[in-house]
Amino acid sequence: MILAENVVKNFGKTVALRSFDLSVPAGSVAAVLGPNGAGKTTAVRILATLLRPDGGCAVVGGHDVVRDPAAVRRVIGLTGQYASVDADLSGVENLVLVGRLLGLSRAAAKARAVELLKRFGLTDSANRPSTTYSGGMRRRLDLAASLVGRPRVLYLDEPTTGLDPHARRELWAEVRHLVADGVTVLLTTQYLEEADQLADRITVLDGGSVVAEGTADELKRRTGGHTLQVRTTSLADTDTAAQIVRRITRSTPLQDSDTGLLTAPVSDPAVLTAVIRELDRAGVTAAEVALRLPSLDEVFLTLTGTSV
Repeated sequence: MILAENVVKNFGKTVALRSFDLSVPAGSVAAVLGPNGAGKTTAVRILATLLRPDGGCAVVGGHDVVRDPAAVRRVIGLTGQYASVDADLSGVENLVLVGRLLGLSRAAAKARAVELLKRFGLTDSANRPSTTYSGGMRRRLDLAASLVGRPRVLYLDEPTTGLDPHARRELWAEVRHLVADGVTVLLTTQYLEEADQLADRITVLDGGSVVAEGTADELKRRTGGHTLQVRTTSLADTDTAAQIVRRITRSTPLQDSDTGLLTAPVSDPAVLTAVIRELDRAGVTAAEVALRLPSLDEVFLTLTGTSV
């Protein structure tokens, strides 16, 4: 549904994108991660026909973004980094306005507005000025506005920035519903948990270039091995547990001074059993012993040398 090949974009001497490639199957969620200035928003703006690429090609819904931008716009919806609703209009007026701009009759625009307000839990607030909405409500209204035209492709450029965890999870639920209805979603985000929760595939950008691509688990495995976590019931036993972990993993574990949690990289999953056995022999009771893949945050740090 979305295909970009060797896309290049420069702003003067600044390279925003270099040889950017992306392929997103229909009905899936693709996430683009990257530090500030990596080129995420530039990529979205090119795919939304708001910027013209300096090189390469991009096709959305079968339409070239340069040769047929009008056709591209007919199949896409866009929610930017900040809610773009009109604060002086009510929720229903905002959606009717979008519908009319898209060429819907007044009756059709009103019907679509009512439908979307109900879907996003905004019916009771439909006639209130949107300036009275909470941040989460404005974000839901903004997302509803991007769906008035029933897009096949939806771009979400850092859609949950500034939202509290509850509002963020509400928006995640709406994204899952959209995908279940067959909408293809391209998501840029600063929240690695968001990509982990929603994305079928993740593309990591750094300095305008793609540095990694794959599922969350594939990217986690790229960092090499697993992470061993050990936390004793009694903090007094932490040093003994650390000695055991050091001896078995042959690496010095990191220790959280507040919780006593010990972490160490391991390449052999059999280490878990060996550590449990040695803790038992030493008479140390563990509150937690686990083996996990690296977090996306750790993967991101490894790939780009910085954290989101």
